[in-house]
Amino acid sequence: MYRVRLSAIVLLAALIAFAGSDAAFADSPSVTAVLSNSEAAIGETVQLQIKLSGARDARPPENISVDGLEIHATGTSRQFEMRNFTTTSSVTYNYTILPLKAGRFTIPPQTIRVGSQLLRTPELRLNVADSAAGSSSSGAGQNAQSVGTGKLIFAELVVPKKSAYVGEIVPVQIRLGFDPRARPRLIEPPEITGQGFTAQKLQESGENSETISARTYEVVTFKTAIAAARAGKFEVGPVKAKAQVLMPRRPSSPRSRSRSPFDLFNQDDPFSDPFFSNPFGQLAERREVEINSEPVAFEVKPLPQKAPPSFSGAIGNFTMATEAKPNSVQVGDPITVTATITGRGNFDRVNAPVLEDEQGWHKYPPSSKFKQDDDVGISGTKTFEMVISPNEKKQNVPVMAFSYFDPVKEQYVTLRSEPIAITVQGGAATTPSAPVAERPGSPAPATAAAPATTKPQDILYQLTERPKAAQSFAPLYARQAFWTAQLIPLLALIGFIGWKIRQARIDNREARRIAALQHEAAELMRKLHRSDASPREYFAEASRVVRVKAALAAGGRRIDPNMVDVDTAADTFRLNGDSRERLRRLFEQSDELQYSGAHNGSGKISPENRRDVLELIENLRA
Repeated sequence: MYRVRLSAIVLLAALIAFAGSDAAFADSPSVTAVLSNSEAAIGETVQLQIKLSGARDARPPENISVDGLEIHATGTSRQFEMRNFTTTSSVTYNYTILPLKAGRFTIPPQTIRVGSQLLRTPELRLNVADSAAGSSSSGAGQNAQSVGTGKLIFAELVVPKKSAYVGEIVPVQIRLGFDPRARPRLIEPPEITGQGFTAQKLQESGENSETISARTYEVVTFKTAIAAARAGKFEVGPVKAKAQVLMPRRPSSPRSRSRSPFDLFNQDDPFSDPFFSNPFGQLAERREVEINSEPVAFEVKPLPQKAPPSFSGAIGNFTMATEAKPNSVQVGDPITVTATITGRGNFDRVNAPVLEDEQGWHKYPPSSKFKQDDDVGISGTKTFEMVISPNEKKQNVPVMAFSYFDPVKEQYVTLRSEPIAITVQGGAATTPSAPVAERPGSPAPATAAAPATTKPQDILYQLTERPKAAQSFAPLYARQAFWTAQLIPLLALIGFIGWKIRQARIDNREARRIAALQHEAAELMRKLHRSDASPREYFAEASRVVRVKAALAAGGRRIDPNMVDVDTAADTFRLNGDSRERLRRLFEQSDELQYSGAHNGSGKISPENRRDVLELIENLRA
């Protein structure tokens, strides 16, 4: 039994080792190369290391031939590292370079065969001076931290344009490079400093490895956009950030100069100590460093004069499409016009198109929504919905105009919508034409007059003419005309009694109407004090209670609350200018939420807006 258990343990260990071995080489192999120093003097040796990761068997170059340099292989070292039960290994091939003459030398990429795969090292450059006096060894007395930090981290501000117009959106990139051996940790994100412009929120767009001056960096790219607020010449930047990096500790006693490329006191590479690769980090410490870039000169030009009336500050390149629904309505019915503006530019200054001819139309405030197509919102589509209603018969929706400034063409561009045919039925009754006035000097129109009969006025005619009705000598009460005349006061009395009965009914109906309006106003005020109503319901109830209170305050005038508008309510309550404007905004907000799309009614109303509406309504007194 003991042997069985021992065999199982050995088999399990073998499987774990085999799995770890497979995990170690599961990643694709990679190769890099580094010089111990990029500056040297004639006769001063420089170390070259070629590091191969993720491969067990490889064929490194035996001889590297460069005119003016002697390069010899000096040995091989292997490194193993375990992280999260995963073992990785790497092989480092060491070479010694002896400069024979001064000059700038290029060590070409070297080919390493790994199985059937060929890997190539990066190209390296070495500057050789005439003597040690002219070399960079004079900098050995400098601060190791400041020199090393400058080599470990860099920041770069990339502005594709050096000039722009006021308000024009310019995309900007920020590149932060870190030596991966420093294990950087960004504690403050980059920020673009400077005055005279605004910057959008930074968006991290990617991370990649780059080889710069024979050194590998992990480069993190951020994207943003800037817009100048005034004309003139100024600087953008510098970019500032803070990070923590892992730096070698300065040893307490001097160490002999190592020939390794990772020499602690080397100006080009602070990771010189061979023990720095210790996974427990006993010879390293974290330090906080500031990252700064160089500023970029920027020129801002003012916009040309004589902008179109429909220009609201949009700068870029845009297109516009419009549609209207429904196409058949009655006079006063709403029509939703949708305008879609697509392009690239400062969408925060893109406002809704304007109607070139508003006569015969009533319009409501538009709603908008924006969908961006990039990381910083320079490209995208902005959609506007505007509700308009015809006050009379119309055949087309009015033309909509949108203007912007094109910085490439350096001129204003106005886009106009195509005519959209609609059918509007109903409308005001046709007014009968007034009679045409006679022009001076024109002949008077002939009028057909009936021939008048002229009676003779002599005494014979008057005496011989018989009366039209025969005279009667019957008593007055016996005459039919007397009783017929008595019917007039009787009918008047009956009419008076009927009028009194009807008036009582009307008064009763008016009392019921007033009671119903008072009940409705009290119910609406109760609803306005609740906090769970949507903006659309809340402003509809607020405008309704104003109409009801105006109908109640009309006194002897009987007003239908549905016919009360802003001016009627303001005149009824004798509001001043400020209260009248607040009441107008309340009605406009109600109309906007009612007709400008259901999405405008979502969300909550702030307590400040709720208090303002309640204060306005509760102070309405006739």
